Amino acid sequence: MHIFVTGASGFVGQATLAELTAHGHEVSGLARNDASADKLAQQGAKVVRGGLEDLEVIKKAAQASDAVVHLAFIHDFSSPEAIAKSNKADRELIAAVGEALAGSNKPFVIVTGILGLPRDQLATEDSEPVRTGPMAERQQASDLLFASSKDNSFKGMVVRFPPTVHGKGDQAFITMLGNIAKQNGFVTYINDGAARWPATHRNDVASMLRLAVEKGTAGAIYHAIAEEGVAMKDIMTAVGSKLQLPVQSKTPEEAQALLGFFGPIVGADNPTSSEISKKALGWQPTQPGLVEDIAQNYF
Repeated sequence: MHIFVTGASGFVGQATLAELTAHGHEVSGLARNDASADKLAQQGAKVVRGGLEDLEVIKKAAQASDAVVHLAFIHDFSSPEAIAKSNKADRELIAAVGEALAGSNKPFVIVTGILGLPRDQLATEDSEPVRTGPMAERQQASDLLFASSKDNSFKGMVVRFPPTVHGKGDQAFITMLGNIAKQNGFVTYINDGAARWPATHRNDVASMLRLAVEKGTAGAIYHAIAEEGVAMKDIMTAVGSKLQLPVQSKTPEEAQALLGFFGPIVGADNPTSSEISKKALGWQPTQPGLVEDIAQNYF
């Protein structure tokens, strides 16, 4: 298959590109600058020059492909207005690709996260997302995809990511929390540290995305979750051990002051299952778990 991928030069995107080409697929990737284009070319992908707001370029690339995987997102979280703008741009891209794929029955896979699912219980692929609060707007992307898929007769699917997609070279949550710990002089978890984060290695996420393209069904939601829930105390203890910093329990209020944006996330209990996805796609994670990966590849 010829697969068009947005975000193919990113952390998950590069692993996905490698996974797709290793299984005989041809990949085209969207690149907004020379650095991204070089990364794609080095991995043997065809380069499509443009940004996420270049909708005509994206529509043309989608029409020329056999499937689309949309990984990219404008990561501007500087203000509520900036976040809303990023979400709006994402929905506009999804709508444009949906129009381009009308009547084709081609797979179109987008990604969202599990942080919008109900907390303090084991979430599954069938769990109804929370429709209020800061994560509610992200759910609109999935709603739009499924409505467009039904109206335009393409195969729309959603893959939900854990808050931590980990691996060598990761610059996201774990690395950011480590940098905050260096500034504070200690590592922080909340209360008894029992809050659970699901986690998955980026290579396992990549294999899930490939299987969704190859085997997925229209309207399906898949969970790219290898570990249902790693206790925050275990995560922070691993970070502290690697950085040789003490690990301290704090109240939610203290953690908010120390961690800022990360305070509520670190305290969120979000255990999540992927059993339905494993059975549907035959997906089996094979890579190291989060705690082991922190010890081997972080800091």
